[in-house]
Amino acid sequence: MPRQPRLDAPGVLQHVICRGIERQMIVRDTVDRARFVERLGAVLLATGTRCYAWALLPNHVHLLLRTGSVPLHVVMRRLLTGYASDFNRRHRRHGYVFQNRYKSILCQEEPYLLELVRYIHLNPLRAQQVPDLQALNAYPWSGHSALLGTAPRPWQATGEVLAGFGPTLRAARRAYRAFLAAGIPLGWRPELTGGGLVRSAGGWHALAQLRRAGERRMGDTRILGDGRFVEGTLREAEENLERRTRLRSRGVDLPMLIRRVAHLCHLSAGSLYGSVKIPQLVRARSLVCWWATRDLGCTAQLVARTLGLTQPAVSKAAARGEHLISEGRLRFPV
Repeated sequence: MPRQPRLDAPGVLQHVICRGIERQMIVRDTVDRARFVERLGAVLLATGTRCYAWALLPNHVHLLLRTGSVPLHVVMRRLLTGYASDFNRRHRRHGYVFQNRYKSILCQEEPYLLELVRYIHLNPLRAQQVPDLQALNAYPWSGHSALLGTAPRPWQATGEVLAGFGPTLRAARRAYRAFLAAGIPLGWRPELTGGGLVRSAGGWHALAQLRRAGERRMGDTRILGDGRFVEGTLREAEENLERRTRLRSRGVDLPMLIRRVAHLCHLSAGSLYGSVKIPQLVRARSLVCWWATRDLGCTAQLVARTLGLTQPAVSKAAARGEHLISEGRLRFPV
């Protein structure tokens, strides 16, 4: 059976699992770990990707990410390819470091975001990298220590996670530690990483109950969420693909989009090229960046090269564009 295409869109939550080739080690010592984490932070900042949880183990890594305008596959290529080259150079080896295809699971935010933060941050304990929760608090190779403030990571979205636990930093960290401790007896949780249908139903027990009641649920191995979320996600992915195909069949490309946005904003098309920060130009470029990456499926690299911007600037502009479009109820200028 052929592999299904990845599901990705700006703003979605993704649980990414990447393993070493043939389950071999991806980090051999502290230097490897430090270089991987340094590269991870740099790539996330450059691409405008939010990171809520992560855990680096000897032979695999877990990431909980929210993509911006830069697609997940671009983020992961920059992270894994760059690290693999550095790893091979340092250890005087050749060949692959990672499995060719990492696993990515598009996740329903409620109720899974905090559950996944806990699941991912308990990985070093389950894998016996640390003996207990006290040792995990000081473990520098996961996002848990950043949430506690013991190993600050400027690129990790700690504030967004802790906001789900309490109104003040002290109360939130106390509640988070208790939440993490309560997850230790749960052990490995296949419903968070296993088959799509089981995952969508909330586990084997819940699935059996639904079947006894005569209810059928749609499942997909690429999605973590309830049946309604799975169906909605697949429907939206199909609609996005149809929209891109329709626009391309009508000859709509990036240069045409730039011209149409310029007309919409009462500007000349040429004025949108470059990084001049006049408010009208910033607004128009933001619309271009969002519509180009979302509706046309253009990469941030292509948009940056065309407009004369940097990739981080495109990511930020696309986020502004999404807000402007939602606020003004603007439609793609066809």
